[in-house]
Amino acid sequence: MLNLVVSTAIFVVAYIIIVTERIHKTVVVLVGAGLILLFNILTQNEAFFSDVYGIDYNVIFLLIGMMIIVSIMKRTGIFQFLTIWSAQKAKGDPLKILIALSLITAVLSAFLDNVTMIILIAPVTFLIADRLRLDPVPFLITEVIASNIGGTATIIGDPPNIMVGSKALLGFNDFIINLAPLIIVILAVFIIVIRYAFRKSFKVEEDLKKEIMSLKASESIENPKLLTISLIILGLVMVGFVVGNFFDYKPATIAIIGAGLLLLFSRDEPTKALLDIEWNTIFFFIGLFIIVGGMVKSGVIKMLADGVINLTGGNILITSVIVLWISAIFSALIDNVPYTAAMIPLVIEIGRHIMPAGASYAEIVQNPTIMPLWWALALGACLGGNGTIIGASANVIMVGISERAGYKITFMRFLKYGLPITGISVFISMIYLLLRYFVFKF
Repeated sequence: MLNLVVSTAIFVVAYIIIVTERIHKTVVVLVGAGLILLFNILTQNEAFFSDVYGIDYNVIFLLIGMMIIVSIMKRTGIFQFLTIWSAQKAKGDPLKILIALSLITAVLSAFLDNVTMIILIAPVTFLIADRLRLDPVPFLITEVIASNIGGTATIIGDPPNIMVGSKALLGFNDFIINLAPLIIVILAVFIIVIRYAFRKSFKVEEDLKKEIMSLKASESIENPKLLTISLIILGLVMVGFVVGNFFDYKPATIAIIGAGLLLLFSRDEPTKALLDIEWNTIFFFIGLFIIVGGMVKSGVIKMLADGVINLTGGNILITSVIVLWISAIFSALIDNVPYTAAMIPLVIEIGRHIMPAGASYAEIVQNPTIMPLWWALALGACLGGNGTIIGASANVIMVGISERAGYKITFMRFLKYGLPITGISVFISMIYLLLRYFVFKF
């Protein structure tokens, strides 16, 4: 009982401090993880090596591998090229540029990661907005919303998906088959909404449009040879994600192999790529896994799962809808990563209630009955992150970049764009879940 109280207190206090942002979230979770070990709620062996309570190394090394790949690719200039090229294809029209940049961000966020995409696309967005003498904030906000939508489509696009995929033993193909069709629909609706919302917002003189057309996109490519190598290896990594399931290779394995090959063939000093890894994010995940593991071992998660089952009577349809909307609401109010970490064990525990005693872990998490819960959690956490300025890591990064450039984005200004899109996205997701998994069951 004491462990239950202590682990809950550590988790709640850590959450409150993370939300208030008075102390850096990585520091908070590492201190919390240390307390979990200090009070012996988890032993060091359990924290570092247990499949049930410990650090999920599949998540950690998938993130590290993809961060190394992106770190090397960004030095080729490919992302700047794509941004300028899309602006010129739009003939310098601000609304068309807004849509083009949103689409590019969404698509690339599905295959890289949304935080990195915002870091890469923001500087070029400032360049284009400055040339057109426009406020860059609407561009930045729509880009980050698009990145969160696009990142929802794959296992590697958004951290909550990486976490769900690892614990539910789901692969790259599972996310593509189950979520990508829905995300295409949501992205199409998003484009219609922003086209309508901004149709009269931008007025640009023709001379300024000509400035955009005068930019030479090809000059953005700084290292053509490295770009060729990078694209080949990235393509192989994507193929590896698709076929890896058939050979029981985890996404982390594919990502690390790809990172190693790119470091080898680029002949670059590895220190540069390793310095570019977002170590704050990596250690945030490590500390978070230990804190949540302590809650699992102490029985907190089992109590919550029992409460959910009692509330819904074990009805998976009702539970899925509740998980979807609660995930969206909480992910809008707090960072979706710690929320997802707390919810994953809850879904696993619900699976234990359904399966007979003695069922293996794989049988529990892969039970077709609870599969809608995994998709409801992934959709709610990823799409709900668009609700507020603090809902997703990409949002926080974007706001920081914007402020450093002299453009402050207030909570309410982001809410004006993010909240309606979130509501529409989650509603469409609910209809999709009900039709696909409970009406037509395919």
